[in-house]
Amino acid sequence: MIDDVIARWHRYLAGDLPGGLDALLADDVVFYSPVVFTPQRGRAVTTQYLEAASRALAGAGAFGYTKEVLSGDTAVLEFETTVDGKHVNGVDIVRCDDAGRIVEFRVMIRPLQAIQAVHEQMGRLLTTGGGSAPWP
Repeated sequence: MIDDVIARWHRYLAGDLPGGLDALLADDVVFYSPVVFTPQRGRAVTTQYLEAASRALAGAGAFGYTKEVLSGDTAVLEFETTVDGKHVNGVDIVRCDDAGRIVEFRVMIRPLQAIQAVHEQMGRLLTTGGGSAPWP
């Protein structure tokens, strides 16, 4: 099941998934941000975070997954990119349900300078883009 979910995730990132994130995310999906302390619950807020993250991380055009490990209902996707001139290395940990919907999306980023750059960029996108997602 996770293979199909990740294939659809890649299609979403390429702008080629009919239905977008609505077709991927469970209603009760939980999003874990690398900078927000509390988990974010629900499709609407998770959509806000993932859309802002895709703009922030892929904005320079350098975003790419370098490794993928898929097993059972879970995938770990390592990525690299550049944000505001800072090298970003991170992982997306994705878990799906039996219906092929993402129920958990966790993002971890390193090094500290990368977290700070992503934090600033995401903050700009979420506050100026009209998003209502909580952002420290």
